[in-house]
Amino acid sequence: MDDGIRRYFAERRARVACFAERHFSLRGSLELHRAALGWDVLRAPGNLLLAGPHVGIKLAGAAAGRLGAQQLARRLGTRNLLLRTSVSRRIEWLVFTELLELPLQQDGQVFGRDALAETILDDPHLSSTAAEMLAAIGPHGGNATFRRRLAEAMASYGATRAAAAEITASLLSLSTGALALKQLTPGAITLGPALAAMLAQQAAVAGFPLGAGLGALWYAMFPAAPSVMLVASVTGGLMLAAACMAAFAGVLADPLQRRLGLHERRLRRALDALEHQMLDPNAPAFVVHDHYVARLLDLVDMLSCAYRVARG
Repeated sequence: MDDGIRRYFAERRARVACFAERHFSLRGSLELHRAALGWDVLRAPGNLLLAGPHVGIKLAGAAAGRLGAQQLARRLGTRNLLLRTSVSRRIEWLVFTELLELPLQQDGQVFGRDALAETILDDPHLSSTAAEMLAAIGPHGGNATFRRRLAEAMASYGATRAAAAEITASLLSLSTGALALKQLTPGAITLGPALAAMLAQQAAVAGFPLGAGLGALWYAMFPAAPSVMLVASVTGGLMLAAACMAAFAGVLADPLQRRLGLHERRLRRALDALEHQMLDPNAPAFVVHDHYVARLLDLVDMLSCAYRVARG
């Protein structure tokens, strides 16, 4: 059985590159994100808000594990606060049915093949006793413990989608601020006031009584200050746009991650963890670190805002 498990996961790893090419290229990502047209436009902003508490629970679980509270650590480590989006459900279906080829029922769709059981049984040492062992081995692919760990791995893998959306939004904000304002603006909190100041400056120059030329000179020495209402409206509009964009951030993030090999490495890590867990029940679970990158960008954004307030 162990030999069959190893052969099964070796076959799955050989499929990873083609799977990533098919579903995380620009064309594949556009096809995936057709599912985002709908409630995902609301779920994705919700995931942006829940990302911080989600990371907090994971950190608390890690701390509990270091302190010896293993049961609490497992409970916190498997807790997932993020909302399941239609895109993540679609990816889950594709991973189960195309990459893993394991049984799954989802939204009225049924996939019945169990490639794990087939691989275990496809062994010359078992050929003479396959009939007797089928009842014991066949359900192994649907074993409750394995299915639970597979669901946990898929939840961890799906959580990277929200982190990728955050990172993409932050990078777009950075590039906008760099190109338009020549400033470091990793989020709406810093980009909003900067854009509001630019709009107020342009409006003041255009409305200067002695002409725009003299107005530009005057307001270069005495910059116009944006009103609180203008700052709030621009910042709020940017946050709303970023929240809606989060549902489709993968269209940009997926092809880039595929080019960098991130999708393939993440899928192979998930397969490695699942294989180790099948062969050793005490093996560590599959984890990802993308949310820590997103939290770092949040920290930079808050520090930038505090710095601007202090200087002002």
